[in-house]
Amino acid sequence: MASTDTPAVKDGNDLAGLEAGLDALETVQTSRTPFRTTFTQKIVPPVTAVVLVLLVWQALVSFNIVDDPSKLPSPGDVWGEVEDAWLQGTLLDYIWTSVSRGLLGFLMALAIGTPLGLLVARVRFVRAAIGPILSGLQSLPSVAWVPPAVIWLGLNNSMMYAVILLGAVPSIANGLVSGVDQVPPLFLRAGRTMGATGLRGTWHIVMPAALPGYLAGLKQGWAFSWRSLMAAEIIASSPELGVGLGQLLENGRNTSSMSMVFLAILLILVVGIAIDLLIFSPLERRVLRSRGLLVKS
Repeated sequence: MASTDTPAVKDGNDLAGLEAGLDALETVQTSRTPFRTTFTQKIVPPVTAVVLVLLVWQALVSFNIVDDPSKLPSPGDVWGEVEDAWLQGTLLDYIWTSVSRGLLGFLMALAIGTPLGLLVARVRFVRAAIGPILSGLQSLPSVAWVPPAVIWLGLNNSMMYAVILLGAVPSIANGLVSGVDQVPPLFLRAGRTMGATGLRGTWHIVMPAALPGYLAGLKQGWAFSWRSLMAAEIIASSPELGVGLGQLLENGRNTSSMSMVFLAILLILVVGIAIDLLIFSPLERRVLRSRGLLVKS
């Protein structure tokens, strides 16, 4: 009897061990990453890169590697431009003028691009008719829309938002179409079996499954929004529009002030990085963590 019971017990133990192993694999570890690890892996590398860039920049100026100093200001000259703008109370105005336009335009593009992307992804005739046009619009440089937008709408904020929409909507829609195309058919069949059809199926099945591709489209849409806005601010200038970062860049060119040009470039870069770090990176980590693809934050 003992010899006949042993294999059954052994098989039971093996099955229990296998189940425990699978449970361990499926368990998402949510323990907080130590600050020392976060500091060494996420803070030190970008800070080191910035310091190296500043050192190389200063070396190019100090050792007269650049023949004409007016073409490359020193980091100190650019910092002096920052201090002047801050003391005059215009630095935050430059940033807010562009950021407010960019975010509002992106939200409008989001409201238009999301239903458009769902329509293209789910309706075969619409995809055949509009899909190639969206792909073509996405590859069209956003600066090309500035002259017709100025002629149609004039020098006002409506023109700015029109350029942003034309630049961002195709990217958001195409990102969602790509995400929907990657939804496993099994999910859709399971949803229909449980009664999730029409708008209910779109909300509970299609959108959650397409979220990674949709989020990638949103990131690209923001990049196109920001680039489109900068192009519009550089080309179209008017006292009624105020001075944004793009207009600041153009003012520096008109006055041959390279320190002002570099200030505008750095501010444009900083805003783009900040939006990604504060908005899109946390969303991306949350999506990956919810799918068990990100063990540590």
